[in-house]
Amino acid sequence: MKRAIVIVLDGCGAGAAPDAADYGDGPEVATVKNVWEAVGGFQAPTLARVGFLAACGIGESPGARYGRLRPLSCGKDSVTGHWEMMGIVLDRPFPTYPNGFPIPLIRAFERETGTQTLGNRPASGTEIIAELGPLHQETGFPIVYTSADSVFQIAAHEEVVPVERLYEWCRVARRLCVAPDDVQRVIARPFVGSPGAYRRTERRKDFPVPPPPNLVDEIGDVFGVGVVPELFDGRGFRPVRRTQSNPEHEAMMVEAMASGARFVFANFEDFDMLYGHRNDPVGFAQCLERFDQWLTGFLGSLEPEDLLILTADHGNDPTDASTDHSREYVPLAVLGGTLAPGDHDSLATVGALVSAHLGL
Repeated sequence: MKRAIVIVLDGCGAGAAPDAADYGDGPEVATVKNVWEAVGGFQAPTLARVGFLAACGIGESPGARYGRLRPLSCGKDSVTGHWEMMGIVLDRPFPTYPNGFPIPLIRAFERETGTQTLGNRPASGTEIIAELGPLHQETGFPIVYTSADSVFQIAAHEEVVPVERLYEWCRVARRLCVAPDDVQRVIARPFVGSPGAYRRTERRKDFPVPPPPNLVDEIGDVFGVGVVPELFDGRGFRPVRRTQSNPEHEAMMVEAMASGARFVFANFEDFDMLYGHRNDPVGFAQCLERFDQWLTGFLGSLEPEDLLILTADHGNDPTDASTDHSREYVPLAVLGGTLAPGDHDSLATVGALVSAHLGL
């Protein structure tokens, strides 16, 4: 049986896209290459051998099939990146809220949930929880905030607001966030701990805008690893448990490869979540080294008819001043199938390779 595996190294961009300036990014953004230069190089021989590092502008990989993909959709985030891979190219960006959400939207949310809210401004999640966590514990009011991305985030302490109630509040927000306030993702951000020592838990849950028809629908019975099924509102994916970190994704990949699924679609987000957003190139490099060690063993599990694609969904350069995503080309390294070397228009190249391999 022919099988396709797509592994997304979240945030591992490969150089400024031609329209980077339109997204507030300079020509110098180049996530993986800048990490390499910032730390004086790192050890990732398997990523080098398959061409992933060469696609990012680091060395050469004779005989490997690799290149870069230019994003076409309006946006520089996980939803637009993964959707474009599956053939959805968006011609308008999702709304963002540099001054907080409109008061009518917040009032509607408060009416339907029966609670007041705290925050309502762009913020780092860890910082706003540290600031407003004590007041939240005192009042029970959820902390609502956004970021540079199109997100409506709701944070609540698990001992104050049960997680299922937090998820229900997110479903309310998802229902209320319609055009022109069709926020790309509503995100539950549960946390625990005490003032000065709060910690977000692994029970985060994403509630995205439902996607238009796409390649996942056509394939069906897709085995998604990590956040991927949530980005597509679960449609077309097998029901599997949500994994929340690279080590958990590695373990889930064992199940995925033994599942009999024709298409495995995985996202490894620690590069972006733990290091890109925190401007930590050393941690980013170490994360790439750990992934490379896992990848070395994983390649041994592939069958002769398997297609493996390594790519990314956007950039998140930890060496620039911003902690936000960066508008970049994404790298593409392919084992099996066919790929013309060089740069290609659209992340939908990923879906085209998968579709051709599976005979769709």
